[in-house]
Amino acid sequence: MPPRPAARAARRLGLGVLLAASVTLALAGCATSGAWDLSGDLSTHDPALARDGDTWYVYSTGNGTVADGNVQVRSSSDGRSWRYEGEVWDEKPEWIDEAVPGVDNLWAPELVEHDGTWYLYYSASRFGKNASVIALATNTTLDPDDPAYDWVDRGPVIASAPGDDFNAIDPGVVDDHGTPWMSFGSFWSGIRMVELEWPSGLRADEAEPLRLADRGAPPNAIEAPHLLEHDGHWFLFVSRDDCCQGADSTYKVAVGRADAPTGPFIDRDGVPLLEDGGTVLLETAGRRIGPGGQSVADGMMALHYYDRDLNGQFQLALVPLGWDADGWPVLRW
Repeated sequence: MPPRPAARAARRLGLGVLLAASVTLALAGCATSGAWDLSGDLSTHDPALARDGDTWYVYSTGNGTVADGNVQVRSSSDGRSWRYEGEVWDEKPEWIDEAVPGVDNLWAPELVEHDGTWYLYYSASRFGKNASVIALATNTTLDPDDPAYDWVDRGPVIASAPGDDFNAIDPGVVDDHGTPWMSFGSFWSGIRMVELEWPSGLRADEAEPLRLADRGAPPNAIEAPHLLEHDGHWFLFVSRDDCCQGADSTYKVAVGRADAPTGPFIDRDGVPLLEDGGTVLLETAGRRIGPGGQSVADGMMALHYYDRDLNGQFQLALVPLGWDADGWPVLRW
C-alpha cells in the first residue's frame, strides 16, 4: 500500500436551470471535450463525486490535523466552483480507534444513494499495514443546510488483519438490479469484492471475497476500484502504480470490461485484469502528474492529480466520460 498524505484527501444558488444546461452541453460533447476548468477549494484526495438535487458534492480523504482526520466535504452549484463545507464528524466514532489503533485520517470515501438514503463508505488504516476497516454511515441528504442533515454511524462493513491476504480499504459500491456489491482493495492480493444487502448497506454474508484484479507480482500496485454499468457491460476502473508521492507519483487510471459486476474483467487487448491486464485511460502528462483515486457520477469522472505547477500539490479534476464506437470509455484531458 502506498503512502497516504495528511490530506488525501457553492451551496444552492437557484441556478438549477443553468446547471442542467451546462451538464447537458458537457455530456453532449464528452467524447472530445476536456477536463472542466475548476476553481475554489480543490484540495481533495480520493474524491467521491455525487449529486443531490442541483448541487454537486465531493467527499474526500481527511486531514489528520483537522476534525480528527474525518472525511472532508465540498460542494458546488455548477460543478466548477468548489466550496469547503467542513467534515462529516468532529471526531471519529470511538470504535474506529479500537479497531485500527493509531489511525489518523479516514481515507477514500464512496457515496451511494438507495431508496432515499445516502450511504457513505470510508476506510480506516495506516500506511503500510493491512490492519484496516471499511465502515459505513448513512444520511437522508447531502445538504449541510438541511435540518435533517446528520451522518449516522453504522459501524464496520469489512475488516482485514495481518493474517489476511487482502486490504480492506478503498470501497467502491454499485447496485445490480437491487443487489449491492462492494469492490475494494489496495496492494496485497489486489482488488476484491463482497456482496452487500439493502437497506442496511452492510455485508450480506461472510463468504470469501471474490477476486477481480491482480497484478500477479509484488508489490501488486493496484487499488481504488470503481464499478460502472454502461450499455449492458460492467466496467472496473482502477488506479495502478504509486500514489501519494507528489511530483514523483506514477498513478494512472486503467479499466477492464465484463458482462457482470463480479467479472471476469478483461482489457481491450483481451488480457484479464486478474493477470495484470488493464487498459490505461489517463496517466501523467504535462503539469498533470499521477491521476487516480477516481469515481464517476452523472457522466463525469472525479479524480485527484498532482499539479507540477503547484509543487506537486494534489488537486481535484472533473473529466467528462465518453464512449467510443466499440463501447469502451474515453477520457480526454
